[in-house]
Amino acid sequence: MTEFTVWAPEAARVRLRLPGAADHAMRQGPDGWWRVEVPDAGPGTDYAFLLDDDEQALPDPRSAWQPAGVHGPSRLYDHAAFGWTDAAWTGRQLPGSVLYELHIGTFTPEGTFDAAIAKLDHLVDLGVDMVELLPVNAFNGEYNWGYDGVCWYAPHEPYGGPDGLKRFVDAAHAKGLGVILDVVYNHFGPSGAYAPRFAPYLTEQSNTWGRTVNLDGPHSDGVRRYIADSVLTWLRDYHVDGLRLDAVHAMPDGRAVNWLEEVAAEVEALSTHLGRPLSLIAESDLNDPRLITPREAGGYGLHAQWNDDAHHALHTLLTGERQGYYGDFGSLECLTDVLTGGFFHAGTWSSFRGRSHGRPVDRQRTPGHRFVAYLQNHDQIGNRATGDRISATLSPGLLRVGATLLMTAPFTPMLFMGEEWAASTPWQFFTSHPEPELAAAVATGRRREFADHGWATDDVPDPQDPQTFLRSRLDWAELDKPEHRETYDLYRRLIALRRSRADLSDPRLDRVDVRHGDRFLVMRRGETLVVANLAGRAQRINLPGVVRRVLLATSEGVTVMRDGIELPPESAAIVAL
Repeated sequence: MTEFTVWAPEAARVRLRLPGAADHAMRQGPDGWWRVEVPDAGPGTDYAFLLDDDEQALPDPRSAWQPAGVHGPSRLYDHAAFGWTDAAWTGRQLPGSVLYELHIGTFTPEGTFDAAIAKLDHLVDLGVDMVELLPVNAFNGEYNWGYDGVCWYAPHEPYGGPDGLKRFVDAAHAKGLGVILDVVYNHFGPSGAYAPRFAPYLTEQSNTWGRTVNLDGPHSDGVRRYIADSVLTWLRDYHVDGLRLDAVHAMPDGRAVNWLEEVAAEVEALSTHLGRPLSLIAESDLNDPRLITPREAGGYGLHAQWNDDAHHALHTLLTGERQGYYGDFGSLECLTDVLTGGFFHAGTWSSFRGRSHGRPVDRQRTPGHRFVAYLQNHDQIGNRATGDRISATLSPGLLRVGATLLMTAPFTPMLFMGEEWAASTPWQFFTSHPEPELAAAVATGRRREFADHGWATDDVPDPQDPQTFLRSRLDWAELDKPEHRETYDLYRRLIALRRSRADLSDPRLDRVDVRHGDRFLVMRRGETLVVANLAGRAQRINLPGVVRRVLLATSEGVTVMRDGIELPPESAAIVAL
């Protein structure tokens, strides 16, 4: 006996369609849920719903399995049937961890969960603690970044479907790796979004990607429940250790209790029940510390947020780029503010926005581990016209300086797949929309967007061209080349040193001291100093103490003196006092 349910509060009639059988009329309850019991339906049964007098069969908005794609019928899936082997897994907390962001479709040539499992030993050898997957919920087409998902409960079938994701998480846990999943609740993708046919999931307002989600209008209780249950499904049924919530700033909510606070409370309850840490990480461009302030202190209670200010401060200083939102960044003073205060824009003027932006972080009470920092990520690479990585233009010396500053900052560091060996493959914006009109619109819009920023339209790859996708796949053979192996070895040493030195994982922002001069920076972390020379010449730099030993140097030729150190051009050193 299986009970089929669906939320359709404004429908006058709902029917269930099963293969080879007459449609089943469903009963409406006072809560807007429709129900019907079917005696001989069980796991593996395909099903769909019909609304009112429309004869189009629609997939379940809460479908766990879409084997025929987002336009096909849903299939009953039994979460209890999977044979988990991670009963001894006690979780992985975010504080102290090093994250590694990857996209299943381009991480390996095969582009599947099972193929990614074969590369987990590489991540263990590198020393990372948690893998962050770009969105894997079902979207239309074969490949995509994942942010056009329309089924918020169903893993993408070409990646391996629900069992494939479970095999990946189970294998990661067996190797001591936590798994964070990127989830998108701020919009539905442009193709196959049938959920809004069932209920008012969307408003008439729009954000960058489409109509905004209804968090505070009529029937918004059911919409918020839809999001919260999706969150709990990934964490409970797929054993995922955390979620990265995409672009929460694009989710307006005028209710007294913000939806983020509600979700944080439910995740805390689930974590307590499961006996393992569960992390919620926000992407937000608001620079608002309330997101990561505990609920008991009046905040929303999320565990961390992505910190674009940290990226911008590093990227502009290393590359010299100042276009667009990079305009206010690029100085050593800016990087100092970020390293000691979390945000650069903290109630300060933003020339890009034409207004003041952000709110100061309480350096004494807010630990740095609540900020996820990165030298590269999928957005900051893929939203460049040609998808070029920073290693494509930066000198090897400055690339090593950037890696050193990232891995010794008081934040939670994150690498983007291939960064650890300075991969030469780009990460470009790719789609595989089957609809010709949508495909043309995406390609045209992409070129227009970059033309407005001064890029030649001929330089912008066609997102629909299969070669754009294929170019973005990692080339694992590069690891065998000396210049790439050297970068990989540096990242391994930096991660190992961060783990072995308590000074370098200390999250207390008020204990970070930074001074800088002519193209150099000295960051003190307890009895450990990080010294960076960004100049194209050797520099003698005075230090606040006597160096006992050099823990790591990014190039040969470091000279230690009684009251200072001499660094070769474009190099960095980590020393113990």
